[in-house]
Amino acid sequence: MLDAKFNDPRGEARLFTRRVILSGLVAILCLAAVVARLVYLQVFNSEHYRTLSEDNRVRVEPLPPMRGLIYDRNNVLLADNVPSYSLQIIPGKVDDIAQTIDALSRLININDVDRQRFERLRRQHRRFDGVPIRLDLSDTERARFAVHSHRFPGVQIHAELLRYYPFGVDTSHVLGYVGRINEREMERIDPSAYAGTSHIGKIGIEKAYEDALHGKVGFQQVEINARGRVLRTLEEQLPTSGEDLVLFLDIDLQQDIMRAMAGKRGAVVAIDPNSGGVLAMVSTPGFDANLFVDGISVKDYVALRDSIDKPLYNRAVRGQYPPASTIKPFIGLGGLASGAISFRDGKYCGGYFQLPGHSHRYRCWKRSGHGTLTVTDAVVQSCDVFFYRLAHDMGIERLDRFLADFGFGAKTGIDFADELGGLLPTPEWKERVRGRPWYPGETLIVGIGQGAFLVTPLQLAAATAAMANHGTYFQPRMVQAVRDPSTGLVHTTEAVSHRIAVDGEAKWQGIVDAMALVVEGSRGTARRIRNRLIRIAGKTGTAQVFTIGQTERYNEAQVAERMRDHALFIAFAPIEAPQIAVAVIVENGRHGGSTAAPIARQVIDSYLLKRRVEPPPPPGADADGD
Repeated sequence: MLDAKFNDPRGEARLFTRRVILSGLVAILCLAAVVARLVYLQVFNSEHYRTLSEDNRVRVEPLPPMRGLIYDRNNVLLADNVPSYSLQIIPGKVDDIAQTIDALSRLININDVDRQRFERLRRQHRRFDGVPIRLDLSDTERARFAVHSHRFPGVQIHAELLRYYPFGVDTSHVLGYVGRINEREMERIDPSAYAGTSHIGKIGIEKAYEDALHGKVGFQQVEINARGRVLRTLEEQLPTSGEDLVLFLDIDLQQDIMRAMAGKRGAVVAIDPNSGGVLAMVSTPGFDANLFVDGISVKDYVALRDSIDKPLYNRAVRGQYPPASTIKPFIGLGGLASGAISFRDGKYCGGYFQLPGHSHRYRCWKRSGHGTLTVTDAVVQSCDVFFYRLAHDMGIERLDRFLADFGFGAKTGIDFADELGGLLPTPEWKERVRGRPWYPGETLIVGIGQGAFLVTPLQLAAATAAMANHGTYFQPRMVQAVRDPSTGLVHTTEAVSHRIAVDGEAKWQGIVDAMALVVEGSRGTARRIRNRLIRIAGKTGTAQVFTIGQTERYNEAQVAERMRDHALFIAFAPIEAPQIAVAVIVENGRHGGSTAAPIARQVIDSYLLKRRVEPPPPPGADADGD
């Protein structure tokens, strides 16, 4: 019975047949799936995979453009591009990066700073981008690596053009510098526009004109083998070089000012009154911009950042100082323009001024007083009481409106990065910012350029230029022309100007004559810089760093050096046909007439007489006011 049950040839045949059929169906289905996949890949999606296949042997490489050059007004090169060689690692082609760096360090000096920079840059790049592990290789280091390069797949020497500033410290604040693109900048730029480029303008002209200087990236399609070696170039589109800039700047004048300001903290701005072109812009102390191009060391950066003298701070466009008595010619002109005074009117100075019904005394720098003065006398002798009275008569609203026409209280709009606008205080400003009402005494303080009233050296120079040409205010400009290096086509920048409303040429001329007497008059506060060859008009200023009490006297010998008054001077020359306007501010320089005015005289001599500037002698005490 058991044998009959398990011995069933027919059943076994049927079972075998079913299994064969099932296996055949499964095989047919699998084959159909393979065929369908092949049809999908080779017929319907062939273009996509052909492209991927091409990418395995064809690579698109960006061709970075050459950055535009920067020249001074006489075509002296101020910003150049020089070749530099770096050692780069392509992370996607290196199995053990740490081991590779250790092996490289036995051939080439690689320190901790290099390693830290590599890790930081590595996070910003794709796996198959080259990341520098050592910058600025010497010829010996390049030769040593070339001998052993076969041991380091994924490591290469990369040649590029880096920015170089031939005049270093002398142009650091005006040109600015380029540096490696950081993460924050990567978020705002177009990555395709900076493919193959690692640098961008950080400050100054380099930042303001980044779009013009950068140029346009090119590309090339190259055929590579399995090891990534380039076999041939299939297609190429050359990059477009950045445009060159020609500045109004005179590098000889710039260097002369740097010598005149040696050892001082402050700023000097010189402007052409006929165009608004900036002839020189100096902030001291400065720094070597070349340190930043390929990454400044931590030690060097900390030394600059933490220096008490603030060498990284551009005082010319960001320094905000009380204008002090340099504002008095403008206040005097405002009084004439508004009808508050005439040239014949006199105001009495008895050494102090009191507002009606108030006991507080607003003192003059001359404790015994000046007696009765006209506006001309008051400018020449820099009488504080005269301008207290005039400011009180005009009122803060008229004062603010008139001074705003000269550019005070707002940015000048110069084609330069990171400018600040100073502060022209108003009742509305005080209520908004400090939550307190405006007091009549504050109007008096504005009248002598103190208190909350702040200007930048650039603003002061631009206003002085407007005074020089009797009321045409030119917006300051750094760039004179933009030049296409490939075509030679030159685009000249356009001047932007407005007229300052003052009725009558005599009012302008009268204030200019008063400023001339500041230098040429026997009682002028800047008479020590009188020039027999060139007639100079100017105005001194001495800005308080801290407030002195009613009953106190300022004793310079007992005041710490960094708490002493700032020295200011504005000037233009020649008076008959002005070609240069200058603003000088020397921090803690004590007196405008003895410290700042001689520097302005040297600036004018350098530009108009082409005399070499030597550092001025130590200042003496100023006998008469500012």
